[in-house]
Amino acid sequence: METRERIQAAIRENPNQMTMLLAHQVGVPEVEIVRAFPDDRAVELDPERWEELIRRLEAFGKVHVIVSNGGATLEANGQFGNFSTTGDFFNVQTNSLDMHIRWREIGAVFAVEKPGHLDGKKTLSFQFFDRAGHSAFKVFLSFGGSIPPEKAERFLQVRENFRK
Repeated sequence: METRERIQAAIRENPNQMTMLLAHQVGVPEVEIVRAFPDDRAVELDPERWEELIRRLEAFGKVHVIVSNGGATLEANGQFGNFSTTGDFFNVQTNSLDMHIRWREIGAVFAVEKPGHLDGKKTLSFQFFDRAGHSAFKVFLSFGGSIPPEKAERFLQVRENFRK
């Protein structure tokens, strides 16, 4: 079976599964799992517009940010804002978030809609991947709860505005 077919079969079998786990099971970078989502559930955005997109995240208010690497996963609730650039870092430094993004490493960005792995409720997120296809960070507008209509509408607007 071809890799893409294996990925799509894994997604069909367990649509709620975390993309990181599916990537590990199939043996591909996580970005390939997201690219294979059906029915426009993952829309690729223009990675060249990364800064403009990150700045737009401030308007969503409090969000759930997940940063994961080979040794740990960090989850934070906070709001984007107070942006600055220092060398290779784009900084987000508010009272609730302190991120230093290596912007030169951003290789792909997606607007993702999928059932949550814990409760199956719809999640909306913007997911940033590095040039190797590994998750850089994910910004969830909802996480284990309902999505306020104004956030859902703003998500759709941003998704269309930044579509690749």
